[in-house]
Amino acid sequence: MSVTDISSPSHADLIAIRRDIHAHPELAFAEHRTAELVADRLSRLGLEVHRGIGGTGVVGVLRAGRGLRAIGLRADMDALPITERNTFAHRSTHQGCMHACGHDGHTTMLLGAAAELAARPGFDGIVYFLFQPAEEGEGGALAMIEDGLFDRFPMESVFGMHNWPGMAAGHFAVHDGPVMASADRFDIRILGRGAHAAMPHLGNDPVVAGAALVQAIQSVVARNLDPLDAGVVSVTGFHAGEAYNVIPDRAEIYGTVRAFSAAVREHIEVALKRQCEGIAALFGVGADYAYRRGYPPTINSSAEAALAAEVAASVGTRVITDARPSMGAEDFAYFLERKPGAYIWIGNGPGEGGCTLHNPHYDFNDEIIPAGVAYWAGLARRLLPASR
Repeated sequence: MSVTDISSPSHADLIAIRRDIHAHPELAFAEHRTAELVADRLSRLGLEVHRGIGGTGVVGVLRAGRGLRAIGLRADMDALPITERNTFAHRSTHQGCMHACGHDGHTTMLLGAAAELAARPGFDGIVYFLFQPAEEGEGGALAMIEDGLFDRFPMESVFGMHNWPGMAAGHFAVHDGPVMASADRFDIRILGRGAHAAMPHLGNDPVVAGAALVQAIQSVVARNLDPLDAGVVSVTGFHAGEAYNVIPDRAEIYGTVRAFSAAVREHIEVALKRQCEGIAALFGVGADYAYRRGYPPTINSSAEAALAAEVAASVGTRVITDARPSMGAEDFAYFLERKPGAYIWIGNGPGEGGCTLHNPHYDFNDEIIPAGVAYWAGLARRLLPASR
């Protein structure tokens, strides 16, 4: 299926849907209006619709032929807690909330694919359209899984797609292996003894110990990881004290850890704990260390990545297979931990003027909707071929 197979009236309708969703953004697990819009559209197309999966998730089921093989196609629905700075007519009507990551476009492209496949199936089997809540840090994918997604809707593989600003509009990037990193968080509390700032010898300064720890943490990646392994440890917060003339009794440090493999993730977690214990002993302070696992790395399976690249190429746009993976995180990783599949990027065009992800001036590029629809429909037909 090529982009030109999407007629302009259909494209215009999809643009209207996308802009309506953009104007009415909803945060994680609160996508009630969006989920109802999705469910209503799927119902009108004649699909079997299941609501409330993992909270506000929606699953549409489309069967064609007599085949029992099934695949899952996923789009995320939630917005971000960002105040939009755009002034166009479809800007957010909800103060402090906007679609700054393109989930409005992802949802629309998958709805477009559902419409295309319902009208002209061309496949034999079952396609599950997975409209997921709460991708933005709240783990909606895991919530759907824990709500029985793969038990209730058994599928052999699952696929996701995200727009990518800075990549030419309509081009695709497909990775064989890691696409996105894991995203973990750490919290460290340095426990010292407060004193007058003029009498530091009477206390035990947690600020000095904390500063030393921040410096030491920089060696976790630089001197503990194999140089050929990728990892990022970022200290993003350091809070201590309330007055100029008081040495506080505690300091709090926190940050994030990102990696592309479970082994590197584990190595960094252990190394951070070791640094905390060493600095605490060196400065004679206490150190409470907590490491919280977040999204795992998003890793495509080779066979499915190759199929995704093949389908993307058939749409008629360029397919990039050597793009560097991103240190950003994505909860589609939970799906790929349980099923083979591929998560790919579709170019959103230049990122000038703030049109980058998680930016208050971002907007999804409506011109790439037909390419996304064509990819989804082509993927279903390629993976579930109809008998001739």
